[in-house]
Amino acid sequence: MTASLPAANKRPTRFRRAPELLACVAAIAFLPYVLHAQTPDAAAGTVVSAPAPATGTPITLEEAIRRAQVSDVFYRTAAANKSLAGLDRSIARSALLPNVIYHNQYIYTKPGQVFPLLPGTTNTPIFIANNSIHEYISQGGVTETIGIAGVANYRRLSAEAEASAARQEVARRGLVATIISNYFGVLAAEQKLVVAQRSADEALRFSQLTQKLEAGREVAHADVVKSNLQLQQRQRDLADAGLAAERARLDLAVLLFPDPLTPYTLANDLDQPFVLPSKAEVQADGAKNNPDLRAALQSVRAAKFQLTASRAAYLPDLSLAYFYGIDAPQFALKNRDGSRNLGYSTVVTIDIPVWDWFATHSRVKQSAIRSDLANVELTATQRQLVASIEVLYNEAAVATQQLASFDETVRTAAESLRLTNMRYSAGEATVLEVVDAQNSYSLAQSARVDAAVRYHVAFGQLQTLTGKLP
Repeated sequence: MTASLPAANKRPTRFRRAPELLACVAAIAFLPYVLHAQTPDAAAGTVVSAPAPATGTPITLEEAIRRAQVSDVFYRTAAANKSLAGLDRSIARSALLPNVIYHNQYIYTKPGQVFPLLPGTTNTPIFIANNSIHEYISQGGVTETIGIAGVANYRRLSAEAEASAARQEVARRGLVATIISNYFGVLAAEQKLVVAQRSADEALRFSQLTQKLEAGREVAHADVVKSNLQLQQRQRDLADAGLAAERARLDLAVLLFPDPLTPYTLANDLDQPFVLPSKAEVQADGAKNNPDLRAALQSVRAAKFQLTASRAAYLPDLSLAYFYGIDAPQFALKNRDGSRNLGYSTVVTIDIPVWDWFATHSRVKQSAIRSDLANVELTATQRQLVASIEVLYNEAAVATQQLASFDETVRTAAESLRLTNMRYSAGEATVLEVVDAQNSYSLAQSARVDAAVRYHVAFGQLQTLTGKLP
């Protein structure tokens, strides 16, 4: 009988099985890492399936942004607020212009009582304030009120309309940042799924190799156990990666489609980096095109005009009115005696404020407080803009540098795995070294994907500050 070889031996019988060993070495060293649809579980006897590829028209990043602007509730709310603010400005402007009306009225008053002993006529109305028993009024009127408060209110609403437009742009850029993050998140999840499938395939091949070597009494059973444990872990990682990819696709589909289960594919590539502009250019664009800063500036202007309007309540208002038409007992151009009923009247009114129990004083103080708060918010927005540009630019720059480093790391890890597999097949490496090389290669690939997403997200957020969006 032949005794089993201990695990620590150099396996001398391997040299009597050269053809089989050469075939194993060739399979490990030169087979490409390709994506398989199904991976059999050597330990459990089951099959782990990769998710089916998505179908549908490829969606570019620009198309995704356009679709999201149609369906996103926060962006649509900001757009509605902008429209409402524009209508408020139009209403305030109308209040500054003369109003024209055509007034028609008929007044009937009970006739006065006729006393026999006193001469009198029944044409006298019983109410002395009325002009006649039958009175017809048909006049066109033009009215205008002149005051500082109306002008200041119009300018305040104009500033608020500009601020609402800037806030809509803030909402749009925030939506773009979300779409960029989710878009490249889907691409990253799909690439991580490929990495997980590739790792599972590698673990399967290694498990099959250890089983063959054990059958030929080349390795100990401990190597088979370790390779099976590695295979089971890789299969669990593959299932988790598939679940994460599906979750990422659903998160993006909620923003793009009426039905989140709509199949789709993405056209952009995670490995296509953008060119990072210079920091001076980014800072100049941020100061000129940042909507948060523009909204804060318009809020300061609106608060200033609100303060002016509140102070204008101390001053008098001038109202002008001009009426032309008839105001006569007959609804006719001429009276019964032949005189013309057509005529005009003009009313000039000056309202001088005298006492309102300090209500105007309180409104002025309120407006002053709001104006001070708006200036504080503007200063905070400016500081935040400077800090955000600095942080995001450095983030994008570091991510750009690390992309090249991770590319080299992935290549090195792949070569290390290839050499370790060859050394193991030649009896010069242990099973732990092979497992460690597999883990290093998988981690390097996942880290490279994370670095690419980090770059794209940082660059997209930097674009939201500078206005140079897709």
